[in-house]
Amino acid sequence: MAEVTKSEAHHDEAHVQKEYTILQVALNLAIVCIVSGLIIAVTYFITAPIALQKNAELEKQAMQNLVEDATDFVEVTDKADWYAAQKSGETIAYIVPAEIKGYGGIISMLVAVSIEDRVLDYKILSANETPGLGDNASKLPFRSQFEGKIAAALVVTKDKSNTQNIQALTGATITSEAVTKAVRTAQESVVAYMGGN
Repeated sequence: MAEVTKSEAHHDEAHVQKEYTILQVALNLAIVCIVSGLIIAVTYFITAPIALQKNAELEKQAMQNLVEDATDFVEVTDKADWYAAQKSGETIAYIVPAEIKGYGGIISMLVAVSIEDRVLDYKILSANETPGLGDNASKLPFRSQFEGKIAAALVVTKDKSNTQNIQALTGATITSEAVTKAVRTAQESVVAYMGGN
């Protein structure tokens, strides 16, 4: 009888120890999760404002490159992500976002249009076009063809003698047409907006 009691006592002790071990593991995991969460939260709290400031600086630099004469960029209150490029307090151009499907996926851009309804320049923010072909849409000399053009001239051509329109990139007609259409849509949006003021 004493042996049975001793065996039962040993079994109960092992059971309690097992429960304690599971509880201890669960508690340790909970502590690790809480500490990890705190570290992530503190890191985000410290780095988020720095990242936002850096993004704002990059965005302003991109806009400055599009409208070099501008001294200030003011958000257009009734248009999401639009900016008025200003010089001496006067608006000289608008910078508007544009997005279109290209050959390799979505092309995201910023387009600068003067208050005289002419395209100044554009910048491709993100794209997945073919290297060495479609990705040339973000480079000169293709980009320079757009400067000073109105919507009617923003048509892609393969005719080398046609200097009035946009010469297609060799081997990247789809990309050329997509970028041209996005710029034309942005230009038309600015014209409509100014006509509505």
